[in-house]
Amino acid sequence: MAEDPTETYQSVGGSRATPFADLYHYLVRSPWTILLMLVLGVFTTANALFGLAYWLDGGVQGARPDSYPDMFFFSVQTMSTIGYGVLHPTTFFSNALVSVEALMGLFGLALMTGLVFAKFSLPSARVRFSRFMVVSRRDGVPSLMFRMANLRESRILEAQIHLTFSRIELTAEGERLRRFYDLRLQRERSALFTLSWTAVHQILPDSPLSGETAESLRDSGVMIVISLTGLEETFSQTVTARQYYGAEDILWGKRLADITGFRGDQTPVLDYSRFDEVLDAPL
Repeated sequence: MAEDPTETYQSVGGSRATPFADLYHYLVRSPWTILLMLVLGVFTTANALFGLAYWLDGGVQGARPDSYPDMFFFSVQTMSTIGYGVLHPTTFFSNALVSVEALMGLFGLALMTGLVFAKFSLPSARVRFSRFMVVSRRDGVPSLMFRMANLRESRILEAQIHLTFSRIELTAEGERLRRFYDLRLQRERSALFTLSWTAVHQILPDSPLSGETAESLRDSGVMIVISLTGLEETFSQTVTARQYYGAEDILWGKRLADITGFRGDQTPVLDYSRFDEVLDAPL
């Protein structure tokens, strides 16, 4: 698949936003593994620094003499408000440090609770897109085709697909610009997206793809962006999915293999082992 075009351009002069410029949305959108690794790193670093301060002060009763591990785990107990009672501060500096750390622990717990709730409640679509787009004849007309499958048990209601075709063109003045065109589909809406959906764009004379070849698409840096939106059936929240295809992902003279089958009770099933399979077909 083509890469996200937003990741293929880099700004000059330091104006590009970093993930930490909008940390909340970055953490909400990031995978669970990244969030947990960041939390573990911050938690360990903070306790290591507080433990060092307790160790330098030496004002914790019950710790072994000059034992940094004891101070580290005393910091862990303080930040998490466990407080077993075996270790406790005795100096003014250590008590002040405990107060600051306890307050940080409360803020950290509140932030983590909000992030975890936001991630669990964030609606998302699990839509699988075919590995390739194909160009072959459908009903006697050259057509660009790809397919999608809804991987969730819940259905997507009022699903809509939007295709954007972009390529680099030269203006009359010789300036290179990336221009964008909408590709019309035979069916752009589905009241109920349950299993599989094959999208078809007929390459008619008024289509931006009319007269194009595999070589011309590669030379013009073609990118096709697919955007799907709909309502998740369970929570009635809007979900989105998107995919990118480059010229190398468009196969000419191919068609998508049939993946639909039926059980004994005539219940339709999908054979995902053939989801990305393509077969030869006339143009």
